[in-house]
Amino acid sequence: MFEAAEVGSSIAKSEFRKQVPLLRHELLVLQQELLELAEFPVIVVFAGVDGAGKGQTVNLLNEWMDPRWIVTRAYNTPSDEERERPEYWRFWRDLPPKGRIGLFLSSWYSRPVLDRVYGNIELPQFVDCLDRIVAFENTLTEEGAVLLKFWMHLSKPAQKRRLKALEKDPLTSWRVTDRDWKHWELYDEFVETAERAIMRTSTGRAPWTIVEGEDLNYRSLMVGTMIRDAIRKRIDDARRTQETLLQPAPDKPDASAAEVAQKTAGDGEASVKTIQSSPRITILSNLDMSRSINKGDYRQKLMENQARLSKLCREAFKKKVTTILVFEGPDAAGKGGGIRRITSPLDARNYQVLPFAAPTDEESAHHYLWRFWRHLSRAGRLTIYDRSWYGRVLVERVEGFASEETWRRAYAEINDFEDQLIESDIVLAKFWVHITKEEQLNRFKLREKVPYKRWKLTEEDWRNREKWGQYEMAVHDMVQHTSTINAPWTLVEGNDKRYARIKVIETVCERLEYKLSEK
Repeated sequence: MFEAAEVGSSIAKSEFRKQVPLLRHELLVLQQELLELAEFPVIVVFAGVDGAGKGQTVNLLNEWMDPRWIVTRAYNTPSDEERERPEYWRFWRDLPPKGRIGLFLSSWYSRPVLDRVYGNIELPQFVDCLDRIVAFENTLTEEGAVLLKFWMHLSKPAQKRRLKALEKDPLTSWRVTDRDWKHWELYDEFVETAERAIMRTSTGRAPWTIVEGEDLNYRSLMVGTMIRDAIRKRIDDARRTQETLLQPAPDKPDASAAEVAQKTAGDGEASVKTIQSSPRITILSNLDMSRSINKGDYRQKLMENQARLSKLCREAFKKKVTTILVFEGPDAAGKGGGIRRITSPLDARNYQVLPFAAPTDEESAHHYLWRFWRHLSRAGRLTIYDRSWYGRVLVERVEGFASEETWRRAYAEINDFEDQLIESDIVLAKFWVHITKEEQLNRFKLREKVPYKRWKLTEEDWRNREKWGQYEMAVHDMVQHTSTINAPWTLVEGNDKRYARIKVIETVCERLEYKLSEK
C-alpha cells in the first residue's frame, strides 16, 4: 500500500515558488466563497508517520489562507474534563461550522492505532474502533461535510533521516522525543496497523490520500491542491443545485394517468374506487390511558421517591456516575411538571435542565447532533433534555424540515450516539409522556383561562393538533427503531399527571440503583 509513497517524489524549489502564489490566491478566493455560501464545512484530517510533515503542513495552510476562518485542533492525552465524557465529545465540540475549514491533528485515529501497536487492544477491538470511526465520518459526510484525510508517509530510512535532521538543528531538536524513537523502532507494527486502518476506513465520501512526506515542497503542493479542488467541486455542485431549484416548475398536465383511469364507465360509476384503510394501530394505541393515582397516595409516593432520588444522586456524584434524562411528548403532556418533581429534591449545582426548540443560527451551522454533544456534563452530574435529538425524526419529519432519506438515516445516527453514552457508563433514560388528543384539548382550554399558563399556548400548538395522526406514526417508528436493550424508551401514560410523575421518578430511581449496584 505504501510503496507508491516511497518513490522519492519531489518538486524543485523554482517550480514550487512559481506555483505557490497562484495556489494561495485560489485558496483564499475559495475560502471566501465557502464562507459566503455557508452550506457545508470542510474537515481535513492529518495522520501518519512521525516526522512526515503533518504539523508543518497544517502551519503552512494557516499561512496560505486566512486563519480567522480555520479551526485548527491537535489532540494529546485526554484531560480530566475530557475523560469524564464520551471519547468523541472533544471531537464533536471542535467541529467547524458551515463555511469554515477544520484542520485536525492526532484526531480520532490516534488512540486506536496507538493502542493496537502497543498491544493494548486485540484485533477485534481495533476493528470495532475503526467501525465507530466509519460511522462517525458517515454521519458528517451524509450531512454535507467535505472530509479529506491525508496519511503522511515516510519509509523507515527516510523517517530516521528526518528525526536526525531535526535533532541536529537547535531550533527543532525539542520536537524529537524518546517517544518518537520508540515509534521508529515499532515502524513495522505501525505500518501494518496503518494499512488495516486505511483499508477499513477509506470510503467513497471520505477516502484516504497517502502523501509522500520527505519533500516539503511536494507534500505541501499536493495537499493544498487537493483541498482547493475539493472545495471548488463542492461549491460548484452547490451552485448548480441552487440554480436548478430556482428554475420554474414544468406546466402541470391537464389530467394525470390516474385521473384518466378513474373516468366514469357506461353506468356512470367510477371504474376505480379508492380503498379506505382503517387507522393503523401504533404502539401508543395499546397504552392504558385510564391509569391514575389518588391524591393521598401520590403525596406519599412522591415524598418517598424524591428522598430516594436525592440519596441516589448524591451517591452518583461521589461515584462519578453521569445521568441523562430525555423527555419527549405532545404539547401539554406534562413534561415540565415531571421534570420539576425530579429536580426539586436535588442540589442545583449538580444538575442542568436544557430545553430545546428550533436551532439557533450557530446550531444550524453545525451537524444537528452537535448542540446535544456540546452539552454533555462532567461525570456525576444529571442532565435533563426537554426535547432532544429526536426532533429530527419527529418534528422535522412531520413538518417536512428533513427529507425522508435524512430522517430515516437519523435512526442509526441516534443509536450510535446513545451507544457511545452508554459505553461511557452514563445512565440514559428516555421518556415519551403521552396523552390522548381529548385530554390535550382540555389542557389547552384550561391554559387559555389561567393567566400564568396562557403564555404556554401558541398558534403552533393548535396547528400541531391537525397532524396528530402523523406525529403518532412518527413516535411509533421512533420507538421501533431506537428503543434498544441498552437504551429503551419508557412510555408514560400521562392523562393523569400524578400517575405520570410517579412512574417517571420511580423509573429514574430504578435505573440509578441498577447502575450504582455495579460500582
